[in-house]
Amino acid sequence: MKHRRVSVDRLLEQPSGRNRLVMIPFALIATITAVDVQAPSDVHLGPLLVIAPALTAAVAGPWLTALAGGVAVVAQVFIAVFHGGLGTANHVSQIIGLAVLSTLVVLVSLARERRNRQLSRARTVAETAQQVLLRPPPRRIGPLRVAWLYLTAEDESRIGGDLFATARAAHPSTRVIIGDVRGSGLASIGEASVVLGAFREAAHRQTTLPGLVETLEDSICRNLEEVADTEYDPGEHFITALVLDLPDEGTGAEIINCGHPPPLLVRGRKVTPLYPRSASPPLGLCDLPAATPRADPFAFEPGDLLVLYTDGVVEARSPDGDFYPLAERIASFPPGSPDALVRRVHHDLLAHTGGRQADDTALLIIERGRSHPIDGRPRPLRTAAPPPADTTPGG
Repeated sequence: MKHRRVSVDRLLEQPSGRNRLVMIPFALIATITAVDVQAPSDVHLGPLLVIAPALTAAVAGPWLTALAGGVAVVAQVFIAVFHGGLGTANHVSQIIGLAVLSTLVVLVSLARERRNRQLSRARTVAETAQQVLLRPPPRRIGPLRVAWLYLTAEDESRIGGDLFATARAAHPSTRVIIGDVRGSGLASIGEASVVLGAFREAAHRQTTLPGLVETLEDSICRNLEEVADTEYDPGEHFITALVLDLPDEGTGAEIINCGHPPPLLVRGRKVTPLYPRSASPPLGLCDLPAATPRADPFAFEPGDLLVLYTDGVVEARSPDGDFYPLAERIASFPPGSPDALVRRVHHDLLAHTGGRQADDTALLIIERGRSHPIDGRPRPLRTAAPPPADTTPGG
């Protein structure tokens, strides 16, 4: 039989589990009091009552902590009266000490609750920022199916320096970008916002992929200094990126690699890295001489998967220091949908690193479907029209 290990945090999320945990301190008070009054006069267990408010503070709020502290003090007074020494210096000091310690525990609980409220507000703001800045792509766009994964190195943040987005172009096709801002965490959010804003504005205006990348570079060079964290990170600020054009019709596609790890093309059980034939420098290196980016064509056939990722995936280390072998692991997985592959990579990546996340991580998986929906809405089935009714007399 397989046993499930339930964490304390998960138990606290359940009202019944929280109620069971809160009863433990009061049960301890009753147990310590009963044992103390039965113990010999030279054995004093009353000081152990301080465990009750301390334990309550770990599983409940300040009001229940204060209640546990008050009950513990009353129990200490009862013990002193039972032993006939309420006025002795020993019992008075124990009662006062327990009251002071309980008060301190309540104050700590109040401070923790205030911090939790602030953290909850910060998480709400982060979630809102993520929805506005890093809008998740639709699950269906054109003939494509999309799944994604986003993990941040900052424990309390929901967005960092990795970015991805999709947009529709007029020809019609789907434009895709995935990128990695130099650095990680909250300091790189401003730079990510510049890239995403420029991409969403230019993706449907530029008719060619090189023109789109040139527009991105121009916009980033004009705006990057205003948002870059140059005070705490005075070094170069740039963004590695992949920019793709995936037309709705046919199997031809294009990609421009701006210093980013190569994507993986999955066709059946074969995984092929798409190394650039003509690599472009990362975006935002504005001091370099301007060079016209060149697009690399590749075949993206129905049923193929494109795996786009940031270096937080392939540079994730195991406890022994080994990098995560993304291409090898994907080749070992059974064929499946983009959602299934994202789940497998996520679980496998966490197992590889032992649950530690040292860098922001983004994973975007795109499958070319065999049907051709438009903007997430499938085309209606077309059936042969019935022949017109014969209206001629005698027909």
